[in-house]
Amino acid sequence: MPVLMDLKSVTGPVGIVRFFEIFLSCTAFSLVAHVGQYSGQYGGWCMFTWCFSFVISALIIGLELTVLFTRIPISWEDFTTSFAMLATLMNLTASIIYPTIFLAPGQQTDKDFKIAATAMSCLCFIAYAVEVGLTRAKAGEISGFLKTVPGLLKVLEAFIACIIFVIVEGSYQVNGGRQWCMAVYCICFIVTFSIIILTIAKLTAVLPFPFEKFLAAYNIIAVLMYITAAIIWPIFCFSPPYKTDRPANCERGNCPSDNQIITTILTFANLIVYCVDLIYSSMLVFIVRA
Repeated sequence: MPVLMDLKSVTGPVGIVRFFEIFLSCTAFSLVAHVGQYSGQYGGWCMFTWCFSFVISALIIGLELTVLFTRIPISWEDFTTSFAMLATLMNLTASIIYPTIFLAPGQQTDKDFKIAATAMSCLCFIAYAVEVGLTRAKAGEISGFLKTVPGLLKVLEAFIACIIFVIVEGSYQVNGGRQWCMAVYCICFIVTFSIIILTIAKLTAVLPFPFEKFLAAYNIIAVLMYITAAIIWPIFCFSPPYKTDRPANCERGNCPSDNQIITTILTFANLIVYCVDLIYSSMLVFIVRA
């Protein structure tokens, strides 16, 4: 059977942007790999981000060029848009984390290579953000759920939860308050990730209840759970007798006190995202359906 070629998929605006993504992510991880400056969990995360972005973007271009994506039983547009959103967030964090950790005072070896890798990462973030803007659903357009604003918010919610998991590590086991917060992060992540998978797999239509109403109900529960986490986490981290003094020589990128502050910020950030998501899902149910 001859393989069809769809040249329009690589010559259009989205295809051109994807070639930039491949070039920039490949350059970023090549520069860092050349000097070997990606040790530790944060360095590993940055290297994984650039490699993951390169591989998946190359795979998407290959499948669209050969039209083989039509044989995959998934919602292709939902998959590509959600990946672009995920890659945007991953490259944004890598662009912040890498220079913060590896261009800090005392980390001046191979400085030019690390600056160049950071620049490539920043440009890669911009490229993926442009793809999200080009592929997301426009007003009045009939499209998959993950191409809409609520769908993109779901990707953002899951991503923030993943970052929290990385930062918290084993510190949540210290007391019951933090354990409850970890339960909130895990439960909301599992449900949100399941929604993303069900959408990509085109299984939302077989659910025994209306998908839109389920989203609205779940978002209400998620907002309430995150409100408790936003209150409880700071109390059980920063109030006596739970508060621990920050060591004078606390290593950047590996400091429990800093990680607790970052987790607090991310908890409030995800609470805001869930609130915005709740507004959109409520409009979808009570206004659009009216």
